[in-house]
Amino acid sequence: MFKILSEEIPYQSNSEMLFECLRDLPEAIWLDSGKPRSLQGRYDIISACPEAIVETKGKQSCIYRGNRHTETQQDCFEIAADLLTAIQPIEQPKNTPFVCGLLGYFGYDIGRESQSVNSDKPLATELPDVRIGLYLWSLVIDHELRKNMLYFHPNCPLDIQDNIRARLNKVCTNTKTNFMLQDLFKPTVNKEQYKAAINRVKNYISAGDCYQVNYAQHLCAPFKGDLWQAYKILRNANPAPYSAFWQWRDQAILSLSPERFIQAYPQDGQIKAQTKPIKGTVLRGKTVEEDQENAIRLSNSDKDRAENLMIVDLLRNDLGKTCVAGSIRVPKLFDLESFPNVHHLVSTVTGELKADCSPLNLLEGCFPGGSITGAPKKRSMEIIDELEPIQRSVYCGSIGYLCASNQMDTNIAIRTVIADNSTLHCWGGGGIVADSDADSEFEESMNKIRLILQTLEATLD
Repeated sequence: MFKILSEEIPYQSNSEMLFECLRDLPEAIWLDSGKPRSLQGRYDIISACPEAIVETKGKQSCIYRGNRHTETQQDCFEIAADLLTAIQPIEQPKNTPFVCGLLGYFGYDIGRESQSVNSDKPLATELPDVRIGLYLWSLVIDHELRKNMLYFHPNCPLDIQDNIRARLNKVCTNTKTNFMLQDLFKPTVNKEQYKAAINRVKNYISAGDCYQVNYAQHLCAPFKGDLWQAYKILRNANPAPYSAFWQWRDQAILSLSPERFIQAYPQDGQIKAQTKPIKGTVLRGKTVEEDQENAIRLSNSDKDRAENLMIVDLLRNDLGKTCVAGSIRVPKLFDLESFPNVHHLVSTVTGELKADCSPLNLLEGCFPGGSITGAPKKRSMEIIDELEPIQRSVYCGSIGYLCASNQMDTNIAIRTVIADNSTLHCWGGGGIVADSDADSEFEESMNKIRLILQTLEATLD
């Protein structure tokens, strides 16, 4: 049993300043709750200087350890399990989601193999399909208990521990660097092409191929400058409970996700699972009265409730692959959650993990998330690949953590901006059902990301 070293440092309600002190370290990553402005979320998790980095493209993975690297065709989920095993078991402090373990993402396209859905579409970005790091320390900010805790695995090198402490003991100030978009975001398909794709989806639904398909449109824009500045203005405009910032080389993820994918946590001697699919969206109103009317209309919308219920049923089935029979419950159905630009309908599905299944098994069994594919999953993914002009990359994949204590929390990587070289990529999508209206669906897909696009376009050079 590895004993974890823990130290408390002064609490800060806004974790930007803490990440500012650490962001120039190798592979610095921040899983961001959106606090203090987000209405949801509790923990921020910050780390850097990983023991190893795994990058997967297709069936080929590369494991980097310092200046050495190893290439392998081992399954990426098996690689992740092996990395965790090397630092287990650990003593898990109370009220702590993450101490040490894996941080990073599994991109949407990694789910093609399990669903047997191949693609010959162009790549949207050059980012790996999977990129995860094995991190031996963390800074965890608990906004409910108002505590900041540093955690170190005993294998974490002493020079890294000393460097982290020294940096956090200094007074950090915001760096004054620039970020500028160099042109407006341009869509890959125009509105008429988008509407034609929606009608194709509806034809498939009428033919009995599927019940729902999550179709997304892609936009991109050139930029220059510091992506950290871009992330700060985005999180200020659109705080979200499952956000993340991670930059390496000339690539980065700036995620403002409102949606949890899969959480695993210990309770009463067992590991519980939870997923919170979002289906159903309406804009916030310009007045209190209009805002309430929009929220009530969404809550009572037969179409949106039907969309949500289809995905709830799909996720109940997905959880059933690794959860105990009879343990799956839906404690919240069609719950209204509000964000700066939209209201959402959010349901909660829970289960109890089988004794011979791990959180990684749970994640793999549910991948990719049903709320961003459709139902049934395999056929929806085939239709998505037919109609969307490029592959999705990190978008609609999952960003989060897998702790060595077997706790896990991951998002659905929506409302997510991907930086690749000098280009930003963003997607907006929505679930298409039999009574969807193409014009309305187009507007909804744009409403979800409009605040992100406008915030970045306000920096135009």
